[in-house]
Amino acid sequence: MATMSKYVTVSVKIPAALKGELQRLGIKPSKLLRKAIEDEVKRKEVERIRSEIESLEPTLAKITVGTVVRSIREDREQR
Repeated sequence: MATMSKYVTVSVKIPAALKGELQRLGIKPSKLLRKAIEDEVKRKEVERIRSEIESLEPTLAKITVGTVVRSIREDREQR
């Protein structure tokens, strides 16, 4: 079970009418916001990794299949 010391509080202000709609519909804002934040963090991380991969493409394009095969064989022979 997680302890409270591993959590921080993040607050957000929303219009009172929106808060009323959340209550009327039985939506828990904390659960909704937590999920939205988690999803955004994952989306940004994927975006960062994709960008890193794209920056490596010119270098990776110079490596032939033959070079990869040769490297694998050399590695296996050294074991």
